[in-house]
Amino acid sequence: MEDQRKKSAEPIHIGNILNNLLRSFHEKANGDLVLVWRYWDETVGETIAQNARPSAFKGRLLYVEVTSSPWIHQLQFLKKDIIGRLNQVVGKQVINDIKFKIGV
Repeated sequence: MEDQRKKSAEPIHIGNILNNLLRSFHEKANGDLVLVWRYWDETVGETIAQNARPSAFKGRLLYVEVTSSPWIHQLQFLKKDIIGRLNQVVGKQVINDIKFKIGV
């Protein structure tokens, strides 16, 4: 009985498969970060936007670089509201938490 499955002419290295898979997840995360970046200023307001900028995603954690420790402290109080507004503007829940760090 003839094997019905098609065989690839050449074997595919598992590293190539994993790289393609990871790249697709990375592109999705970058796309979400682009949306967050695009709507950041209007979502958080001019004053916060001058002192804080989104920098990266790790899963559903958004890293935001802030100009100073007092701003980190202030933004901790606003974190829940910022998360809710960004998710609403983007149209899906892309952020569960925000980590603020000095770096702008």
